Amino acid sequence: MRKLTIFALVGFLAQLIDGSLGMGFGATSSSLLLTFGVAPAIASATIHFSEVATTAASGLSHLKFKNVDKSIILKLALPGAITGFIGAGVLSNLHSDFIKPFIALFLLSMGIYIIYQFVFKKQQNQQVKDGRFSALLLVPQGAIAGFLDAIGGGGWGPVNTPLLLSRNKIEPRYVIGTVSASEFFVTISTSLGFIIFLGWSQINILLVVALAFGGVVAAPFSAWLVKTLPVYVLAVLVGGLIIFTNSSVLLGTLISSEATVNIIKGVIILAWLGLVLFTLYQHNKFPFNIQNQKSKEVDQIN
Repeated sequence: MRKLTIFALVGFLAQLIDGSLGMGFGATSSSLLLTFGVAPAIASATIHFSEVATTAASGLSHLKFKNVDKSIILKLALPGAITGFIGAGVLSNLHSDFIKPFIALFLLSMGIYIIYQFVFKKQQNQQVKDGRFSALLLVPQGAIAGFLDAIGGGGWGPVNTPLLLSRNKIEPRYVIGTVSASEFFVTISTSLGFIIFLGWSQINILLVVALAFGGVVAAPFSAWLVKTLPVYVLAVLVGGLIIFTNSSVLLGTLISSEATVNIIKGVIILAWLGLVLFTLYQHNKFPFNIQNQKSKEVDQIN
């Protein structure tokens, strides 16, 4: 019962993040499950099985609201589904102690990338350029994202969404809708790969249901959170959580001294807190900037 509750909480937190940022369910879930000692293959399989329902619902919703660019969805989904299946086979046949540090390193890089994308990268308000995405770019992009998604338990959204947005060829809603809809096919293929290569006996269906249940419960809260908490603050909190949890896995693998590990963890926490304060200050949300905010409001009124 305790493990079911933990998985439900993990699903809740991961969906809260994903529903607010448009990415992060897999990366967050995998980071937390690895921290609780779940083997990488079991963690990824559990996440993908639970995502079958959530990605189907998300994809259908985006199709209903016409947020999907049908001209590119298959160019992403087909190569992603193929490499996702291959990735499931590769992960299922690797010893967990060998692959775990590499998965943690990949997820840690995802945390850094999320912070960079939402905090440090200068967002420019450029007009969308009319144009079509080349299959020469989309096919390898989908293939890489699908493989990383299977190996790391998450990566489809963090890889595809920023890359498509950066090309500035379609509106953001089409980017998010298309990536979300295409993820369903990748999830199905990857889950099938885990069934074949890992077997049903390795998967605890109750844990899958608990993870999915937590995600479903979190869906309405994430809609509220995205309107309440600024996206850049949420990005720092999420990126910091992913960095901290995976740093803990790496430190436990590479360093034997518990005192040294604790010192490094403390430094990471202080840096994380400092980044939150820096982000608030940068956007004039820091408490000491209240006077400056009032001055700006007065100037705007005048």
